[in-house]
Amino acid sequence: MEHISDADFLDIINIVKLQYGYDFTGYVQASLKRRVLRFMGRTNILTLFDLKHQLVNNSDLFTQLVQYITVNVTEMFRDPPFYRTLREDVLPKLAAYPNIKIWHAGCATGEEVYSMAILLQETGLLNRTKLYASDLNPMNLERAAAGILPLDNMKDYTYNYIQSGGLADFSNYYTARYDNVIIKKELRTQINFFQHNLVTDTVFNEFQLICCRNVFIYFNRDLQSHVLNLFYDSLSPRGYLALGIKESMRIADVHGKFETVNGPHKIYRRKV
Repeated sequence: MEHISDADFLDIINIVKLQYGYDFTGYVQASLKRRVLRFMGRTNILTLFDLKHQLVNNSDLFTQLVQYITVNVTEMFRDPPFYRTLREDVLPKLAAYPNIKIWHAGCATGEEVYSMAILLQETGLLNRTKLYASDLNPMNLERAAAGILPLDNMKDYTYNYIQSGGLADFSNYYTARYDNVIIKKELRTQINFFQHNLVTDTVFNEFQLICCRNVFIYFNRDLQSHVLNLFYDSLSPRGYLALGIKESMRIADVHGKFETVNGPHKIYRRKV
């Protein structure tokens, strides 16, 4: 099968929403259709009728579908200049707060929030910071909370860390075990991993920094605007928001309530 009609796509989206409470109506349709088709090929589901039938009657298949279609591409210190900017320009401002709260929305398997924990450790802020890391996908969160990463990735992550201005030996932050590494406990204990749906869930705390990087590119304009308003309401006055390099808040009605801190690295600050 090479095509999903709009009517069939709407049927699938409605089944997922009504049966399981996951709302994908605001996602970019073309991208989501491609991922559903790839999932069908991977699971040997030959027709859309069969896919709909199984989604209604097989919750395990739904879990597999969510795992497959929610984007999980991430790495530690991804875009090193962004982390250098956080280290040099943003975290020194946050140091003025007696207690700091940071939210990583759409944290996937946790590499970026662990990168943040390392930055906070090196700037002396970790002990008075609470990190919140959320994702739609419960399997992502389970992996993230375990803090176990493939050993093969450490060479690239070490390079990223050095390019971001790292101050220590990167291997100090993990312990190697066979083909994996585990992030050190003192970093993991500062992070609260939990399920949160940016489409349907509401404000749950006030933050000095929110990072939601490389998530918006999968949302349509209306959903982007909705989520940016959620972030605005979740930030303290003068709080920071970081988006992905290919993302922008210009399309949202809320963009006038933010000032640009660093345009190339998409770091913004809520106005008072």
